[in-house]
Amino acid sequence: MEKAKDGGPATVVPRHVAVIMDGNNRWAKKRLLPGVAGHKAGVDAVRAVIEVCAEAGVEVLTLFAFSSENWQRPADEVGALMELFMSALRRETRKLNDNDISLRIIGDRSRFHPELQNAMREAEAQTAGEKRFILQIAANYGGQWDIAQAAQRLAREVQGGHLQPGDITPQLLQSCLATGDLPLPDLCIRTGGEHRISNFLLWQLAYSELYFTDLFWPDFKHDAMRQALADYATRQRRFGKTSAQVESEARNA
Repeated sequence: MEKAKDGGPATVVPRHVAVIMDGNNRWAKKRLLPGVAGHKAGVDAVRAVIEVCAEAGVEVLTLFAFSSENWQRPADEVGALMELFMSALRRETRKLNDNDISLRIIGDRSRFHPELQNAMREAEAQTAGEKRFILQIAANYGGQWDIAQAAQRLAREVQGGHLQPGDITPQLLQSCLATGDLPLPDLCIRTGGEHRISNFLLWQLAYSELYFTDLFWPDFKHDAMRQALADYATRQRRFGKTSAQVESEARNA
């Protein structure tokens, strides 16, 4: 079991951890390497974070791999990222399945090459079923896109006469998001020293605990992930209540 800051056991484990994997390019630049070298090095950090989360009892890990804004990057970098994504799907899928991990990919897939779209479907199919851990990759994903597609889905239901406008609640809209069948993220981590969420899971992160670190993503390995979980265990999540109310509920639970 992980240790909290005070040395005691970290009894509070987030069900869902979301990560903005930032700093790959700066990691490479610092070493006088091309940007894609940083993305390749980041694969080891992905493996480390998956291992720590699975061991700790986290149920869902969502990684922000490629945003809808990342298409604006240099064409050679985007191309290299697509090749890396394809090779990772082919190389890692069997390992995920062997380790009882289910892979999901969220985002607008229409812009990806058909071959990559097919690889995504195959990887998801191969790892489908009841698993102990869900790895969710956000690719060509944006929080605004996610909310818009949920609104469009509900609008079609209203247009078809299956739903009344007054029936649309926050809970119903949330169920139509790309993550609608999963628990909301309890913890969102961003590496690379930036302090923003960059259009990632905008609705879902409304009450998430935020954790920022200056470490570039390729350097965010086992110990860094354990520290993030230990920090989370020291937080008091109030959801609009007072500390006294939360403490009283905990005593009476």
